[in-house]
Amino acid sequence: MKIGIDVSQLAYENTGVANFLSSLVESLIRQGSKNQYILFYSSLRRNLPFKISNFKSKPNVQIKKVKIPPSLLNILWNKLHIIPIENFIGPVDVFISSDWTEPPVKKAKKATIVYDLTVYKYSEETDKKIVQTQRRKLEWVKKESDIIFCISESTKKDAMEILKIPENKLRVIYPGI
Repeated sequence: MKIGIDVSQLAYENTGVANFLSSLVESLIRQGSKNQYILFYSSLRRNLPFKISNFKSKPNVQIKKVKIPPSLLNILWNKLHIIPIENFIGPVDVFISSDWTEPPVKKAKKATIVYDLTVYKYSEETDKKIVQTQRRKLEWVKKESDIIFCISESTKKDAMEILKIPENKLRVIYPGI
């Protein structure tokens, strides 16, 4: 199976999102040697953390960097919802998105990670740009994701109550230590 994963958030080391995503990617690659992984990464200035860059030497891992700022991808993917991810990484069976943008796909199944719904629950305490970006992304998640990974039962409950996502599309994957 060919699996694409947006690892752009790993550039923000030592955040909860980066730590969770890093552990997930490392575990998948360690356990899934029969799978091919394409790690997609978009940034103008930031580089991937060293430990993920180490996977370049694995025969079943490719890293695809695109020099597009996250603000432009927000427009292309969250607002206009154009230019499928496969245009950047080639065909994949599954594409896993994470925290900031939700690209369309041509044929791939979509999986998405939802960390929390702060942008709905505490929007007045969150930067307005972040609220707008995340809410647009989550609208596409609701419409298009085949499976949604939540990092806790609380996030799963919020996704059902706030976003009205059916429980059968939600799976809890707890963060590791």
